[in-house]
Amino acid sequence: MTDCLFCKIVAGEIPCDKVYEDDDFLAFHDINPKAPVHVLLIPKFHLPTLADADEEDSAMLGSMMNTVRKVAEDLKLDVGYRLVINVREGGGQEVFHIHVHILGGKKLPF
Repeated sequence: MTDCLFCKIVAGEIPCDKVYEDDDFLAFHDINPKAPVHVLLIPKFHLPTLADADEEDSAMLGSMMNTVRKVAEDLKLDVGYRLVINVREGGGQEVFHIHVHILGGKKLPF
């Protein structure tokens, strides 16, 4: 997608503060953090929302959760962390490329 912000970040057209990268995923610091640690994890291929995922995406979604764990370990979020996946506008999604917010670095309010 040529107009997708996260696709442009994956392509290197827009810089990011990268914390993790492998063949399938990229994680980087959110530019508008909601916690002391606020990282976004995105797949390197375009999928607009979790609601657009189907059975063929199951393996990627499982791998994404394993990658979340790796990123959290790398960030030393031993005390704990929160994951947020916003889905569509009504769920607060602003960039329509599936992504996981990894929040931590302090005790988070409920």
